[in-house]
Amino acid sequence: MAADWKLLQKQVYQNKLDHHFNVTDVNLEFCYLYGEMAEAHHAWMDQKPDLGEELADIAIYLLGLAEILGVDLEDEVVRKMDVNRRRYEKTAEGWRKYMVEDE
Repeated sequence: MAADWKLLQKQVYQNKLDHHFNVTDVNLEFCYLYGEMAEAHHAWMDQKPDLGEELADIAIYLLGLAEILGVDLEDEVVRKMDVNRRRYEKTAEGWRKYMVEDE
């Protein structure tokens, strides 16, 4: 079953409100996100079994930050994936990078 990112984003934010977590200090949220990235990296480097959980924490913090900033992360990810898909083309010599108009 595919996740509904819009719903997840709202649920993450509501959980922050319900538990009186930060929803105003954007800089702090970026710091938490960096911390979660570091934890995931350490889990990967040390081959720990909780790597998936650490990656989930990154997603949760990112969804929360997006909601705080008023960014529809689902729409942005879909748009950016389309831009990235059109950024390269296969040629006889290999892959060629080119710019996309709406970047």
